[in-house]
Amino acid sequence: MVKVVTSTILPAPVEAVWDVIRDFNGHDRWHPAVSDSAIDRGQPADKVGCVRRFHLADGSELREQLLSLSDIDMAFSYCLLETPIPLLNYVAHVRLLPVTDDDHTFWHWESRFDTPPGQEKTLREMVGSQIYQGGMDAVKSYMRLEGA
Repeated sequence: MVKVVTSTILPAPVEAVWDVIRDFNGHDRWHPAVSDSAIDRGQPADKVGCVRRFHLADGSELREQLLSLSDIDMAFSYCLLETPIPLLNYVAHVRLLPVTDDDHTFWHWESRFDTPPGQEKTLREMVGSQIYQGGMDAVKSYMRLEGA
């Protein structure tokens, strides 16, 4: 099993960052790899069990299910249901924590998944850099543009 952990400090209050990433259907507004997203069956994007269907910039379609969401803990978990990328049994957890001395945010994003033999290193690097770090960097830019 592969484990990926990525974290960063964002120069914004934790509540402002949570407002951006809490929306399970909002990653198409800030993540550069996501071109569009919709929640299946018109369910609310914060309903545990809802499924988002989205397309990557290359046209690939993925489906992910929201497993947990806590406003108190500023955390959520989700899993991949369908993906053209061989990330098997993929479950991810996202959590924000306040950095109180500067009113900044600590963002922790991790996952565990299986891969076909021999693809562990490639897929670990892809998830860690392109998905997680790319997303974190994009939220930093998005928040600067939005004036958060």
